[in-house]
Amino acid sequence: MWIVPEAAIADLMTEEASFAAVESVFAAMSRGDAVNFPVIREAIGHADALYGFKSGFDRAGLNLGLKSGGYWPGNMDKGLTNHQSSVFLFDADTGQCRAVVGGNLLTALRTAAASAVSIHHLSRADAKVLGMIGAGHQSAFQMRAAVKHRDFEKVIGWNLHPEMLSRLADTAAELGLPFEAVDLDQLGAEADVIISITSSFDPILMDAQVRPGTHIACMGTDTIGKQEVEATLLRRAQVFTDEIAQSVTLGEAQHAIKDGLIRADTISELGAVINGTHPGRTSADDITLFDGTGVGLQDLAVASAALELAIQRGTAIEVDF
Repeated sequence: MWIVPEAAIADLMTEEASFAAVESVFAAMSRGDAVNFPVIREAIGHADALYGFKSGFDRAGLNLGLKSGGYWPGNMDKGLTNHQSSVFLFDADTGQCRAVVGGNLLTALRTAAASAVSIHHLSRADAKVLGMIGAGHQSAFQMRAAVKHRDFEKVIGWNLHPEMLSRLADTAAELGLPFEAVDLDQLGAEADVIISITSSFDPILMDAQVRPGTHIACMGTDTIGKQEVEATLLRRAQVFTDEIAQSVTLGEAQHAIKDGLIRADTISELGAVINGTHPGRTSADDITLFDGTGVGLQDLAVASAALELAIQRGTAIEVDF
């Protein structure tokens, strides 16, 4: 059995490698070659933590396994990231545990890769302004991944706590882009692509604030009750997702479904666009919205890629299990 420690991931995985892994698994899901198993996510009644499992099997890549972990809100005070996870990979032929891979950085990379895949396939080719809603740890990963897929000239951003916007400003500067802090009206009026990456349980971006032609990647809603955009926006948009079953139950679409604004059969898989079985954006005025719920197959895809690179480079640790 192999172990790839968390500390080794940064030297193994890039935005490009993560993008390729996530794009491939979205395509496999849409073809029916890969399936996610039911998600378990529970409050454990200790340290205000949420803990759970995401698992699945990709028959095309023979990736079988699970990600175990969750959210510990007090970890920052201990010098740790609040999100903690590990990925377990199993041999699809024997069921033996093949590897344990550190999952913290991989989770950030795969989440950013998912929104980048949506931007690559759904946003207008002439998109110039990137709007960011949220300035937490994940926001920097989101921005770095997004700018590889459109020639953005400017980044604008909003956060509930304005003092945290320095993270967005610093990341934009690192990428050679100007940054401006704006209110939500200005963000909606100027942004060609909007990424929301928050933990909000109330809508932040309103339907009336979004102009035609915008692509929105909603990346923070992964739990029942969470919400980043007004539900009526989904009625006006073409809605795409990683997995429809999660989108309608715990993703951004859950509220529009509950309110009867859209039906599940009006939501499309992003993988279908990748495979060419769905046209995706059909006009410059379309509003496209990607409901990125986060699926276990994404974790398995990036963990498998990291494992192969670690073995090739001699940084994976082999143990007799």
